[in-house]
Amino acid sequence: MSVRDATRDGTRLLPPSGTSTATLESLTFGVILWHHSALRGPFVARRRGVGEFEVVHDYQRVIDWLDDRIVNRPGRIVVAFLVVTAVFTAGATQVSTEAGTESFAEDVPEQDALEAVDREFDPAFGPGTTSTQLIQTGENVVSKRGLTRMLTVQYRLERRSDLRIVGVTSPASVVARTLDPDATTAEAQLRAVERASPNRIDVAVRAAARDNPAFRTLLSRDFNSESARATSSITLVEHAVPDLASGEQSAGTNPLTPIQREMQSVTASVGGDVRVFGSGIVDAELGTVIGDTLIIVVPAAAILIVIFLVVAYRDLADLLLGVLALVMAIIWTFGFMGLAGIPFNQILIAVPPLLLAVGIDFGIHAVNRYREERVEGYGVADSMRTATDQLLVAFFIVTTTSVIGFASNLTSQLLPIRDFGVVASVGILFTALIFGVFLPAAKVLLDYARERYPIPTFSQTPLGSEDSPLGTVLAGGVGIARRAPLAFLLITAVFTAGATGYATGVDTSFSREEFLPPEETPGYLRALPEPFRPNEYTVTRDIDFLEDNFETGEDEQVVVYVEGPMTRDTALESIHRAGADPPDTFVAEDRRASERSIVTVVRSLAATDPEFRRLVERNDRNGDGIPDDNLDAVYDALFDSEYATLAGQYLTEDRRSARVVYSVKADADSAEVTEDARTVADRYRYEATATGNIVVFQAISDLIFESAIVSLSVALVGTAVFLVLVYGVLTGRPSLGVANFVPIVVTVAALAATMRYVGISLNAFTATVLAITIGLGIDYSVHVVHRFTDEIELRDDSILALERTIIGTGGALTGSVLTTVFGIGVLVLAVFPAIGQFGLLTALSVVYSYLASVLILPSVLVVWARVTGVRSQADAADASDAATAVGDAE
Repeated sequence: MSVRDATRDGTRLLPPSGTSTATLESLTFGVILWHHSALRGPFVARRRGVGEFEVVHDYQRVIDWLDDRIVNRPGRIVVAFLVVTAVFTAGATQVSTEAGTESFAEDVPEQDALEAVDREFDPAFGPGTTSTQLIQTGENVVSKRGLTRMLTVQYRLERRSDLRIVGVTSPASVVARTLDPDATTAEAQLRAVERASPNRIDVAVRAAARDNPAFRTLLSRDFNSESARATSSITLVEHAVPDLASGEQSAGTNPLTPIQREMQSVTASVGGDVRVFGSGIVDAELGTVIGDTLIIVVPAAAILIVIFLVVAYRDLADLLLGVLALVMAIIWTFGFMGLAGIPFNQILIAVPPLLLAVGIDFGIHAVNRYREERVEGYGVADSMRTATDQLLVAFFIVTTTSVIGFASNLTSQLLPIRDFGVVASVGILFTALIFGVFLPAAKVLLDYARERYPIPTFSQTPLGSEDSPLGTVLAGGVGIARRAPLAFLLITAVFTAGATGYATGVDTSFSREEFLPPEETPGYLRALPEPFRPNEYTVTRDIDFLEDNFETGEDEQVVVYVEGPMTRDTALESIHRAGADPPDTFVAEDRRASERSIVTVVRSLAATDPEFRRLVERNDRNGDGIPDDNLDAVYDALFDSEYATLAGQYLTEDRRSARVVYSVKADADSAEVTEDARTVADRYRYEATATGNIVVFQAISDLIFESAIVSLSVALVGTAVFLVLVYGVLTGRPSLGVANFVPIVVTVAALAATMRYVGISLNAFTATVLAITIGLGIDYSVHVVHRFTDEIELRDDSILALERTIIGTGGALTGSVLTTVFGIGVLVLAVFPAIGQFGLLTALSVVYSYLASVLILPSVLVVWARVTGVRSQADAADASDAATAVGDAE
C-alpha cells in the first residue's frame, strides 16, 4: 500500500487531506512515496501513532540495529571493545622498526641494477665482508703523533676477536710498511712508527704518496705531500659478517650495530678525535631518531588535544572517556601493524598524531550532537539514539571518503607509501568504530551512572549557539550565500583555476638528507627535560664531513650495468663506442666520456706489461688498442696479472656482466644526469641499465611525483563517485555529492599552490599530503552537507536550514579543526625536518578545508537548492511579490 503527496510536520509524516486514517492504520510498515519540495523518493515508513508515520530510509534498519545496541546494551559493547583492545595490545609489542632510504628503493629497476653491481663485482675486501670507516681529525694525521694514535687504535681493535676484524687499510699502515716492509701486524707497524724520527716519517709519507695511489684516496683533499700534512684521514676496517653480506639478517636489525658501538668505546679509550662511521651506526641512529620523534610528538599532541578537549567537553568524565577512546585507537592501529608484520618507518611517524586528531574530531561531533538533544530536554537514550541516527551515517561517509583518500596511496610503486596507505586506512576504520560505537555506548553508561551516583558534572552544553560570538562568526558564510552566492562562487572558481595553474610548478625531490636527523639538534629540542630530550646524532655530521673533505665519488658518477656475453668479439668495442661524443653532463676527456671499465683496465695493463700488450695487439683487428678477438685469452691473462683485483671490479668471473663507471659534472642537475645516463646505456649492444646513487634517487623522485599525481587522481575520482552514489542512495539527490565535493577541490588547489609558494617540494613524506587532504578535509564538508539534508527536511527553506546547520555543526567543526590542526601540527617538532613539513602542510589542509566548508559550501548549497527546486524564504518572497504584481496588473 502506498500514499502519495503526504505532508511533513516536524518529525512526523502525516496523511494527506482526504486520506482515510483507518486505511493508514492498517499499514504497520511499508513504502510511502513522499513528494516533498526538498527531497523525494521511496522511503520506508513505520507507524508511530494514530494517523502518524515516521519516514525511515532503507538503510535505517541497519542504523536502528546499531542504535538499539548502543542505547540498550552499552555494557556488552564496552566489554567487547576492551577485549579486542587487549588482543591488539599484544600485537603492538611485535612492531619492528625500519629506517633509511632502502625500503623506498625496493622493486625500483635502477636500484635492482645497483644491488646487482654491488653483489657481482668484487668489493674492496672481497665477498662476504663489510667495512667500518674510522675518521681521524683534529691534528696532522700523517705526523708521528697522528700515525701513532691511529696505529694504537688499530692494535687495540685487532686484539678484540668479537669485532670480527679480518683486515685494515689505513694511511698509517701504508707509512709504517714504507718504513719497515716486514711490519705486517698493527703491533709491528706501531713499533716501526714509534722508532722512526719525524723527518724519516715525512720522507716515508712522500714516498707513499708517490708510489701508492690508494694512499691519497684515504687522505683529505688538503693533503700536501711536500710538507707531509693532512687534516683528516679514513681507515677502512674489514669485518667478516656473512649474514649481513648475504642479506639474511632479521628485518630491522644490523649485525654491525653492536660491533661498531663497541668500536666507539675502543677509539674513545685512545683519545684524540677518531670517530666510527658505518652502516651499523647509521641504522642505529635512524632507529633512535624515530623513537625520539615519537617521544616528543605523541605527548605534545596529547597535551594539546587534552587542552582543547577541556574547552570542547568542559567535563572531566567526558574528557577521560575521550582520552580512553584515543588511546584505544592508537593501540588498535599499532596492534594491527604488529600482527600484519608491517614495520614502523619514518613516514608512519605521522600516523599517531593523525589518528589522535581525527579521533578527537569524531568524538567532538558525537558528544556535541548528543548534548544538543540533551539541552532540549530529551533523556539519555532518546538523545543518544537521535545523535547516532545522524552521526553514524555521517561517520560512514567521512570514514569511507577518508579511506579512499588514504588508500589511494596503495597505487604507489614505493613500498613505504603503500604501507602508509594501509596503516592510515585501517587506523581510520578503527577510529570510526571506536568513536562511532564504543564512545556513544560508554557515554550512555556514564550518563546513566551520573543519575545513580554522585559523579561530578561540570558542563553538558554543546559548542556554538545562535547568540554566541562563535555562532555569529560562523554565520558569515551564510550571509554571503544569502546575498550573492553566484558571484562568490565565480570568484572562487577563478581562484581555484589560478591556484591549480600555479601549483604545477611544485618541485619533486628524494635525497638521503630527508631521512637524516639535522646535523645540529635545534636548541628548543635540546632544552627539553628527560626523557623527552633527543639524543645527539653524528650521522649527518660525518656524512657531510666525508663529502666535504674526501673524494667519495658517489655523487659525481653514474654506473652502467651491462648484461651479456662479454667474450663476444664486439663486447669491448661496444663499451668503448658508448663513451664517444658524451652528453653535456658527463666529464669529457679528448671528446670522450671519462670512464673506468674493463677497457681501461686492459689498456692500463698493456701500457706497463709488454707481454700483455703483445697479446692485445695480436687480437686487435682495427688497431685502436682494444682487443676484438679471442677475448677469453685476454681475460685469462688479465686475471692472472697484478691487475686481477682491479679487473674484478669491472668484469664478473663468469664474464657475463660488466660495470662501467662514468664521471659526471658535480654541478649538473640530477634529472639531466639521469636522462643522459639512460641515453648512454641505450648505446650498448647488450642489455644495459643506468644506475648509481644519482640515477636511483632520481628514479625514486620520479616515482614520488607519479605516486602523488596518481593517488590524488584516484582519491578525487573515487571520492566524487562515492559521494554521488551515497547521496543518491541516502537522499535521492546524487547532485548533493557534487556540491559536497566542491570545497575539497578548492582546498587541494590552495594547498598545492601553498607548497610551491613556501618552497616545499613533493618528497617521500609530502607526496601523500594531497591525497590525505581529501581524506581529512572531506570530513568538514560531509558533516555540513549531511546536517543540511536533515535540516532541509524539517523546513522548506535553504537559508534557515543552512543557519541551523552552520551554527549547530559549525561549533563542533571549529572545535575539531583546532584539535586537528594542533594535533597534527606538533609534527613540526619532529627531529626529521621532512616530517615537520608534512605536519605543517597537513595542518594547513585542515584549516583550508574548514574555511571552505563554512565559507564556500553555504553558497554552493544555496545554488544547489535553487537548481533543484528547494526554495528559500527570499525566493518565496520574490515569487510572492511577482504574483502580486501580476495580479495588480490584471
